[in-house]
Amino acid sequence: MDRKDFLQLSALSSLGISFFSYTNSYSKIFPSESDISVDHFKKFQDPENKFRPFVRWWWNGDKLRKEELLRELDVLQAAGIGGVEINPIKFPERTNDLGISSLEWLGDEWLEMLEFTVNEAKKRGLICDMIVGSGWPFGGEFLKKEEQIQLMALGTRSLQANTDYSIPVTDILDEVSPKIYSPHSNSFKELHMVKLAPQNLNTTNFAIDIQPDAEGMIRIQAQKTPKELYYLVKITGYMAVINGAPGANGPVLNHFNESAIQNYFERMSKRLTEKLGNFGNYFRAFFTDSIELEGANWNEDFPEVFKERFGYDLEKYLPFLLFKIGHMGNPVQEDYGAKFSDEFQEKINRVRYDFETLKNDLFRERFIEPFTNWCHLHGVQSRMQAYGRECHPLESSMHIDIPENETWMGNSAGAVFSDENYREGRAYTMINKFVSSGARFAGKKLVSCEEITNTNRVFTTTLEEIKIAGDQSILSGVTHSILHGFNYSPPEAPFPGWIRYGTFLNERNTWWPYFRKWADYKARLYAIFQNTELHSDIAILHPIADLWKIHGPMRDPFPEMAYPSYQHQVWEAIQQCGNSADYISEKIIQQSQIQPKQIVYNERKYRVLMLLDVVSMLPETARKIAEFQRQGGKIIFVGQKPTQTAMLQQAEENRKIAEIFEAFPDDSKTGIVDRPQKDFISWYQNIQKRFGIDPGIQISKPNKFLSHIRYGSDAADYYFFVNYNQSESQETDLIFHSSRKVAEVWDPETGEKFRIKLAANGSYLLKLGPAESKLIVLRDQWTTEEFVSEMGILTEMEKINGPWKIKLHKVDGNLQNREWPLLKDLKETDDLQNFSGTLLYQTNFDFGADAGQYFLDLGKVYGISEVILNGNKLGSVWYGKHQYRLGKALRIGSNQLQVQITTTLGNYMKSLKDNPVAQGWTSYQKLQSSGMIGPVRIYTVS
Repeated sequence: MDRKDFLQLSALSSLGISFFSYTNSYSKIFPSESDISVDHFKKFQDPENKFRPFVRWWWNGDKLRKEELLRELDVLQAAGIGGVEINPIKFPERTNDLGISSLEWLGDEWLEMLEFTVNEAKKRGLICDMIVGSGWPFGGEFLKKEEQIQLMALGTRSLQANTDYSIPVTDILDEVSPKIYSPHSNSFKELHMVKLAPQNLNTTNFAIDIQPDAEGMIRIQAQKTPKELYYLVKITGYMAVINGAPGANGPVLNHFNESAIQNYFERMSKRLTEKLGNFGNYFRAFFTDSIELEGANWNEDFPEVFKERFGYDLEKYLPFLLFKIGHMGNPVQEDYGAKFSDEFQEKINRVRYDFETLKNDLFRERFIEPFTNWCHLHGVQSRMQAYGRECHPLESSMHIDIPENETWMGNSAGAVFSDENYREGRAYTMINKFVSSGARFAGKKLVSCEEITNTNRVFTTTLEEIKIAGDQSILSGVTHSILHGFNYSPPEAPFPGWIRYGTFLNERNTWWPYFRKWADYKARLYAIFQNTELHSDIAILHPIADLWKIHGPMRDPFPEMAYPSYQHQVWEAIQQCGNSADYISEKIIQQSQIQPKQIVYNERKYRVLMLLDVVSMLPETARKIAEFQRQGGKIIFVGQKPTQTAMLQQAEENRKIAEIFEAFPDDSKTGIVDRPQKDFISWYQNIQKRFGIDPGIQISKPNKFLSHIRYGSDAADYYFFVNYNQSESQETDLIFHSSRKVAEVWDPETGEKFRIKLAANGSYLLKLGPAESKLIVLRDQWTTEEFVSEMGILTEMEKINGPWKIKLHKVDGNLQNREWPLLKDLKETDDLQNFSGTLLYQTNFDFGADAGQYFLDLGKVYGISEVILNGNKLGSVWYGKHQYRLGKALRIGSNQLQVQITTTLGNYMKSLKDNPVAQGWTSYQKLQSSGMIGPVRIYTVS
């Protein structure tokens, strides 16, 4: 790679911190398809690989063999996977490596394996991405000291009055040792600063610099009053790459050091180019994983650059604005240091805002933009999880070609949906809506998601839970999945194989034969959502400036707090009540156009702006909001109105901010509303009523387990409804506020479409069973003649009690036969509680009713079901209600019913006491319910 070209590319994005423009600043070398030229239903029926889920393909320990790489590509293709993210990673603990040697990242043998893989993937039409480096955040043993991650760490001591102190510098260096999750063994510490301050502090003028003497001692003569000693220690190379593979392990890179970044990228591209030539011929994108830098906050030029950009000296404030660092870079929760006066605390908060702004801007200028430029130079796209303490939660993703967020398994998604705890019941993380919103402002339709991330319930996750998590991803604005993940694991490896992380996506998993059903379902939805525009009519402004001033940025996507506490539940209530929302930032507002009753940024248009307890903002933002108010826009202040600026140099302009918003009337267009406490749906319904906010779709019975997202094109509007409750159905009338009055249902499981009838007022009765979803398409004219078969009223006709003959096929090959008079949970059966595999239930029953429409309902099922009635296969059900249309398979008289249930692996894995891999993942977990519990009934439909 030509260094001059790289520097020129990087220089293009080195703009000022306050006034850089996003408009038209994004690459057009990867254009999206025009809505007009796309036959959406054809794409929906047979989605291309680019719409299909990809997998994060962990190359465990880089213990690679060509025949195994080839085998796994075929396994993935057969399962409906469209692409892979090649991800070299440390070999998992507790695992038999079969004596296979590791290849070194970027070494000749490793590159040979890579070349083989990408060529074989290309033959199969599979798309390849690849992670930069290995593990996260990336780095390597080859980094020079000046290229390694840096942290300015704070320490304090309380000093008594009338006492002399002599403190060895070595003691201070030893004392300042943040609890790093992934420590590097060879870090470097330097004493940067020592200040002596009174215990009650109202100005930096009373903080005295202390220098160590020639003997390396900090000597302080007795003081008349107690004092606080502050010291800053610069730690270089303190963090090691998390799970780095050989050749890319060692210290983490300093992401604020642009020359170090360039050297790293050049080293990688040089080796790839030598082997592959133009690697843009083989890869779609290069990927940067989580920015978990554990508190990184420094580069040598920070003081100089800070003064250039903010006009004052940073160092005299530095000890007072920094927090002590704890686990994963989180601030230590303890009292320390001097007590600040209110005025001095406000000043320090403003300096902290300026400092965090500098970090954010330099991270963008020195890492994010150079990363994207480097990718473009080599003909690939950038893909990144651009969030964390160093990033703006919304704006950073705008500089990435394929912005990515993450959705996790767990948190009781499908079982609860808490008003108090924003994580409970949500598979998506809080960052998803920020990333999705930023992507739309940048004109991007492809919003990637590290999906079904799983570091806990590897063997107990069900396909139903995967569907619920994936549907929630879609509701948060996601349009593509990178699944977490697929482990490189040869079949000869002892069961269950090589497992680094992830939901057990593997042909050894019991439910693997059904996985493609979900993959096809997701691919069809993404084929629509990547080719249409997300509809949103409300913009939500978060108090980012106040958060940075008081607490500093959070460790997204798992922040230490929600600020304000209700912030992440607001968009959910908006979508549950028929509207749609994006997040917005101050810079986006500043660069927007104000049209009558609308804020317009590129193609995004909003008629309502909602501010969530925003106190501080930049004057430019306030003036633009005032213009929106004058043009008739609706502005809702939750909790309070803004009253002050954020930056230190703008402190004198507080009154201007307050005056702007004090002048706003309290009427049907602008006003303050109470903060939500509980029942967010009722809270938002009151807002709709007070401010006359017309929903895009009227939902008669909003429910916190029922939500929707809407996309549109010139030809149609697409409404995707989801019931993410595992146990309860949802039923509500919908009234579509659309000029299009012809409606169809497109079935993403089958690729079929059907007409549905709307009432004269445009209403439709939506019925969704547990974990069910529905894609409703509004058009100007129908494109199919066939009407959907809607479920009518069910009336129980017969209960099938048994007895049941059961054949149990255990995953270890063991076969058993049982006969039960009644159905029961295997978990409650002592000798079967560790069973995993398939159960074949068989019984005979008599049926004597007249001809009609009949359904079989299996009742409660823990697993995936298949039904055979009188030798006729009726299909399978992998989520929701296990109901089957019986049709002509049901006979008058005697009938033979066979039901096959496929369980998860978890209970069996828990029983393998001598298997360290199995015990490592399941020993602490409870047994799961398993099998068909019933009651099994036949219903008639009227």
